[in-house]
Formats: sequence, C-alpha cells, structure tokens
Amino acid sequence: MTARKILALTVAGLMLAAGPALAQPTEIRIGVALEPPALDPTAGAAEAIDVVVYQNVFEGLVSIDETGAVQPGLAESWTISEDGLTYEFALNEGVTFHDGTALDAEDVKFTFDRLLAEDSVNAQKTLYAPISGVNVIDPMTVEFTLSRPDGLFLFNLGRGDAVIVAPESAENNGAEPIGTGPFAFIQWDRGSRVVLEQYGPYWGEKPALTKATYVFISDTATLTNALLAGDVDGTNNFAAEALAVFENNPQFKVLVGSTEGETILATNNRKQPFSDLKVRQAMAHALDRQEIIEGATYGYGVPIGTHFAPHHPYYLELTDTYPHDPEAARALLAEAGHAEGFSATLKLPPVAYARLSGQIIASQFAEVGIELELINMEWAQWLEDVFANKDFDLTIISHVEPFDIGIYANPDYYFGYDNAQVQALNEALNATTDEAERLEIAQEIQTIIARDAVNGYLFELAQTGVWNAKLEGMWQNAPVEGVVLRDIRWVE
Repeated sequence: MTARKILALTVAGLMLAAGPALAQPTEIRIGVALEPPALDPTAGAAEAIDVVVYQNVFEGLVSIDETGAVQPGLAESWTISEDGLTYEFALNEGVTFHDGTALDAEDVKFTFDRLLAEDSVNAQKTLYAPISGVNVIDPMTVEFTLSRPDGLFLFNLGRGDAVIVAPESAENNGAEPIGTGPFAFIQWDRGSRVVLEQYGPYWGEKPALTKATYVFISDTATLTNALLAGDVDGTNNFAAEALAVFENNPQFKVLVGSTEGETILATNNRKQPFSDLKVRQAMAHALDRQEIIEGATYGYGVPIGTHFAPHHPYYLELTDTYPHDPEAARALLAEAGHAEGFSATLKLPPVAYARLSGQIIASQFAEVGIELELINMEWAQWLEDVFANKDFDLTIISHVEPFDIGIYANPDYYFGYDNAQVQALNEALNATTDEAERLEIAQEIQTIIARDAVNGYLFELAQTGVWNAKLEGMWQNAPVEGVVLRDIRWVE
C-alpha cells in the first residue's frame, strides 16, 4: 500500500471519528414536577398543561414573548378600529394542524364560539366576556367585535386559554392534542412522560430541536439525581433549597428570573381591625421583606411593594412606601387604639413559601405586639374557607395570573378592598389601548394600593431553572405559564 493511500485512509478515519462528536444534539429531556391532568389548555386550569403544550403544540392568534409583549402568531397582522371595538386579523397562509387539515378563519370562529358557549369549561372564560361576535370575512380574515373596549384583549388572545383548535379534533385534545405549533404530540405515558416531535410541515421558522420529552419527577432528590446523571437535560423551576448543588457546577447553568406570582400577606379589609388604614400601615412597617425572602425562598424571591410583576414594563418600584420600621409600626398601632397590640389568625395553604413566610411574619409581628395564630390548611379547605367564604383574618398566597391588578377593582374579591377611585381607574385602563395611557393608569393604581397597604406585598416568586450548560434559548422569566421550546438549542 502506498504512502498516499495510507494518508487518505487515515484522514478518512479521522473524519469518520470526528463526525459524531461534532454533530449537535437535537433532542431534549425536561424534568417537570407536576404531570398535567389533561393536555387541552382551553379546557383546564392547571399550569402543568401549559408547561407542556403552550406555544409548542398549540398556538394563538398572537403570542406572548419572554418580556410579556404581544407578538404576531397565527395572525400575521391586525387592525383596530378607532373606537377599540373591532379587531380584524389577517391569518398566515399555509398553516396546517398536525393532522394535516388547513387552518382558516372558520377554525378561529369555532374556537371562540366554543370558548364562550354556555357549557364552556374554559378556566378563563370571563377574560373573553367582552367578545360580542366573531365573524368570518374570508378564509384568511376574521373579525372580532367587542361590547366594550378592552386594553388587555390582545394579551388575553395570546394566553394558553385562547389557542386555536379545530372542530375535527377539539373533543380529543385532552388526551391527543392536535394544534398548529412547531411540535406535534407523539405519546403520553401516564405517570411517566409526554413526548413531542418537530412537526415537519410547520408553517413558521423551524426550531433547532427535533424532539422534546417532558419527564414527570415530583421529588426534588430524584430530580437532582436525574440532572446530575444526565437523565434529564434541565428543568424550568427547581426547588430553591437545592440549587446550591448546581450553582458552582460548570456542567450546569442556573437561570433565576421572575414569574407572575405576586406573593402577598392577604388581608381581610372588611374586618376590624384590618379595615383601619393605620393598622394596615403598621403591619406593612412590621414586615422585613429581605428576612422573609431569605427564609422562605432561600434568597431567590424578588421584593415587591405593590401587586405587579417586576419584569413587566409597567412595574413601579414602591418597596420604600412602608420600609421596615418596628417603631413606626408600634406608633401607628397606638394611634389606632391598639397600643397593647391585638391577636389574629393567619391561615396558610400547603405550599412551602406560605408556611415558611408565615413563621417569619409571626415573629416579626410579635415584635410590634401583634400575636398571630398560625393555622395550616389543605388546598380544598383554603379555597372554601378563605377564597370562597372570606372567613379569615390574614393569609399568604401567590397570585400567579398575568396582569391581575384588576382584582383590586372588585370589592367582592376575597380580600374585600373597596375603592371607587381604583374602580374608575381600572375601567379607564380596560378601555384604552394606548400604551402611554395604560402605563400611566397602571402605575397610578399600583401607587394607590401600595399607599393603602391593601395587602402586605412580600415578593415575586422566582423562576429557578437548572439546565445543561450547553443549552441556550430558555426563558429566564415567566410572564405566562409554559416552557417554550422554539428557541432552545444545543451549543458547544
């Protein structure tokens, strides 16, 4: 054999050996704590549904990006009438559902007729109540008419509750979801995993991933071992108390961002002594947010001074409205006729952040003369006693709905805040689509509820993702529920 042939064979062998090593992986295994009860986001309230299918299997007319902004989705463009009552959407051409049927305006009309029907089981049906009609203009154009202006209409169209479904497959979407997204449902091994694969004829830009497997692992220790062993490649929200295992490990990246979960010391504004502003102000001064964050979230919560997500562009920094000041708290209690303090109950749902926060707040309140009795409750009991029957003094809960400041305009809501100015401002907020006006109004509402110390504003729940260091494109913040796959890719 000649030297030239030996050299050629050697080079060829090196190329063959190098080939697999240079190829980037295109599959991902994601560990999630909760298995969804079904896979249709238009027919269930569980966040676990959106974690798997939102913007992956199903898409809406518009989409919400990582910043919370509205972007085009199945609709390439839209126009809004001057009175804010008519929205006309132009659909993208060439969109097909995963069963091969074509998307058209009739599917959009079907989706919203179904959502608004009397027997609808959509968890957020009330968000779409302003829709008075959906009209098909032509196969690629659909028109919505509203009964009143709704400044959140476009955002709400981008939620998982409003993804577009087809009449041919809607009934079975809970078990075998068929959408228009970049990934098609392949299988669901109940109790174990859901498998998605890239949809070949996808109408938009193809994702880098070809396959995604959601593995259900509820136990933190088990998920830790699975990550370390490489059995899963990442998780979007890992237990904060165990993050130290990964923080200094170069094989992983820890992404800490915020969610829509405003964690509050919810206060029954209807009851004495909490109906007294001075008492609520005293409680606000008694709270040491940083101590609560360190103890209840292991330092990963983001302090808030009002009911709004810090990552949102409308957010106003108000944590200094009532700084931690026990002396000021005691003085306000004395002014309110409670120089000797008072006793109250603190009802706690069965989540770690609430139970841990409750213990810390009880200690902080005791320092100013407020004695709290901690009452631990299961979810069903909390929902019935606290949320439905309003039978409570104080409670701790995270409000995870996006842009939910409108609850402060509802005097019948469980914490019972009744302020005519906030109600009028909220109506104005809902009635305008002008971004500058919306910003100004939203920040005025934030200021009022902070000043009124309606609730004790504690922290925004953190999103604490742990991922293989060679992955990029994961969302750091969570303005909506979901693990969006389209930008995730492996890199060297």
